[in-house]
Amino acid sequence: MSADLYWYLHILGVALLVLAIGGVTLHAMSGGTKHTSGGRAVAAASHGLGSVLILVAGFGMLARLDLMATGMPNWVWAKLVIWFGIGTLFMVPYRKPELSKLVWFVTAALVLAAGFMGHAKPF
Repeated sequence: MSADLYWYLHILGVALLVLAIGGVTLHAMSGGTKHTSGGRAVAAASHGLGSVLILVAGFGMLARLDLMATGMPNWVWAKLVIWFGIGTLFMVPYRKPELSKLVWFVTAALVLAAGFMGHAKPF
């Protein structure tokens, strides 16, 4: 596969993950619980598929662009930590609904940070 195709799959994964977290967060902010969620299965599937696409396509893109010839760059480690953090945010709104607004903004900030890491490759 080409690096461009990996990039598009990576972005699709980001979209699915953010949609899942956003949906769960808005549902919890509106007083919903995981027991009253009609779309929980769709959100969970989007979260899982998005996470896998981000990881697989990201590493595929790194391999295709030959960016791991001398080991994994530090900015990739930073992105892995950021995406792990974003992935865990999916659980927070139903467990602590009072944190839903914070989850909303933290998710946006972390996505921006991950994008910065991938674009600027600061270290």
